[in-house]
Amino acid sequence: MVNYFFDSYALIEIINGNENYKGYTKSKVIITKINLIECYNSWISEMGEEKADYYFSFFKPCCIEILDKDIKDGVKFRIHLKSKNKKINPSYIDCIGYVISLRLNIKFLTGDNAFKDLPNVEFVK
Repeated sequence: MVNYFFDSYALIEIINGNENYKGYTKSKVIITKINLIECYNSWISEMGEEKADYYFSFFKPCCIEILDKDIKDGVKFRIHLKSKNKKINPSYIDCIGYVISLRLNIKFLTGDNAFKDLPNVEFVK
């Protein structure tokens, strides 16, 4: 089984049944609680509280700790990305997830265009 760090977009697309993500449903999901917050916000507004609570509980065991270094490196990485391209606006949460994926030596699964051509990214729309 392949491990991926799933950004919120990827996790939401899997739950929404996006066929392009079908091949990733057997992968080990690795996320953080801040990704779970973003997903819960989407799920509760799209599916209601009962289903949102179900998915929250289902994915909570997939959460790993965010180290202080991850936060600092994620912010620095976001500044670096924005300095290279003023038109992109990657979220802090996604930048933290990306640096965590690098630390864990696993692919970062996303559909966010800000990460499309970066190393260590599995880009799926």
